[in-house]
Amino acid sequence: MALAGGSTPRGLYQLLTHPPYVSQIVWPRLQIFWGDERSVPPDHPDSNFRMAQEAFLSQVPIPQDQVFRIEGELAPEEAARRYERVLREQFRVANGEVPCFDLMLLGMGADGHTASLFPGTSAVAELNQLVAAPWVESQQTFRVTVTPPVLNAAKNVIFLVSGPDKAVALQAVLEGAHDPDRYPAQVVHPTDGQVWWLIDSAAASHLAEPTVQGS
Repeated sequence: MALAGGSTPRGLYQLLTHPPYVSQIVWPRLQIFWGDERSVPPDHPDSNFRMAQEAFLSQVPIPQDQVFRIEGELAPEEAARRYERVLREQFRVANGEVPCFDLMLLGMGADGHTASLFPGTSAVAELNQLVAAPWVESQQTFRVTVTPPVLNAAKNVIFLVSGPDKAVALQAVLEGAHDPDRYPAQVVHPTDGQVWWLIDSAAASHLAEPTVQGS
């Protein structure tokens, strides 16, 4: 499975470390990856790895050699190259093939970005690389992210979206015109998998339908 950063996933991770969930998962059989990472060291407060490690991974019996972080402390392009190599090695996929995650957790920002596919970045349209290192103008930083081919090869994708600041973008993503360059979350359409949107009432407040089910 691939983890996401952000405050909403943190709540999920903390739930998984407590009963009844903690005893329902065969932890040693999991392999943990990330969908994206900031260009920071693993002990930095902004690190997606650090958040997941503190809230989740350090609390459950997952062998550390089954945890594969993105090396955000490296130069972004090098971090992307290394992580693509990790994915190819662990999933045993050759050039031209794409790894198939059992579960990909994603969030969505108020601008419609997901993972680190931000509006207007070239990574939104990437078709060849598994991992990219786009410059994100709105954040004034590089990010390292898996690309649409990886997202769309997953068997299950779960979006976790909460808060009133996401309502406008969520309505545009789910009910608006197809414009992934503006709303990158729209690129997520697994070829042979399912997408599930887990959203709270505040984030759903602009939707025409009161509930959204798996698609």
